[in-house]
Amino acid sequence: MPNPRKLLYPFSVIYHGVTEVRNKLYDADIFKSESYNIPVIAVGNLNMGGTGKSPMIEYLLRTIGKDKKIATLSRGYKRESKGFQLVQIDDSASKVGDEPLQFKNKYPETLVAVDANRREGIAELMKFSPDVILLDDAFQHRKVKAGFYILLTAFDDLYINDLLLPGGNLRESASGASRADVIVVTKCPEDLSENKMKEFEKQLKPSPNQKIYFSSIGYSDKVFSMKNSSGVELRDIKGRDFSLVTGIANPKPLLEYLRQNEINFNHLKFSDHHNFNSTEIKELQGLSEIITTEKDYMRLKDRLPADKLFYLPIQVDFLRDRGKFDSKIFRFINKK
Repeated sequence: MPNPRKLLYPFSVIYHGVTEVRNKLYDADIFKSESYNIPVIAVGNLNMGGTGKSPMIEYLLRTIGKDKKIATLSRGYKRESKGFQLVQIDDSASKVGDEPLQFKNKYPETLVAVDANRREGIAELMKFSPDVILLDDAFQHRKVKAGFYILLTAFDDLYINDLLLPGGNLRESASGASRADVIVVTKCPEDLSENKMKEFEKQLKPSPNQKIYFSSIGYSDKVFSMKNSSGVELRDIKGRDFSLVTGIANPKPLLEYLRQNEINFNHLKFSDHHNFNSTEIKELQGLSEIITTEKDYMRLKDRLPADKLFYLPIQVDFLRDRGKFDSKIFRFINKK
């Protein structure tokens, strides 16, 4: 069946014209971008939807945070607060956003902040003298000029195969990829062959100064809860009936992983960053046991009984050249 959104293609042409003019004005320095004298790394994408930005931010926190004071800045999608907020561990997801709260809970030593105005947010963070600032979902925020750009594109949803909004999901044309220092193809199968990687490299056509990396999502072999911080092995919960609650862009890989591990579940699917209303919470309270994602857990943990709510952590796993990726990041930080 044809995609009805393709009927909106004429509007995509208009959108393309607007975004191209905007980018050219920034490229020509007619519109001004703010630069910084400390390392600023931006993680983003060209597509709407889930390309794995949060797992990449967490990868950078683990990798860089061993000997650097790191700050992260997000807009705090769907939060109820306004302006700059420094995230605290005991904040609610409704106040600061689910992903920033997740960062703070997993990496409490990190300065985590939210502000829709990236310039103002960075200015506030600079008062705390961080060594590095990570910008979450900031590829199109051209009022700020990061020193290093990481562009993500999902294995089964490459930006080169998509149309601009509203006919497709691109925020800007594929030519915007030229601003990236590295391109990471995310959510790849773990057994992706070298030949397939070379095919992707040919399709994406990186510039001579760009390097393409390939990563997969690594799922934990344990689920965790507020009552059990040490985790429960997946093999030990086979035979129990769970409800899987997801409010993420693409839950398909998670479903496949749980099925591979022979976990019995009924899937309750909600939209990305879904704010659960009181009626939905009451229905969830009537379920016996729930598995959810880390992001959804941030929105549910204070509203459901702790003994019935479990989450499954994920992390980025590079299929090859992880050391080269890390070295590239550290060269930028040390040079800056």
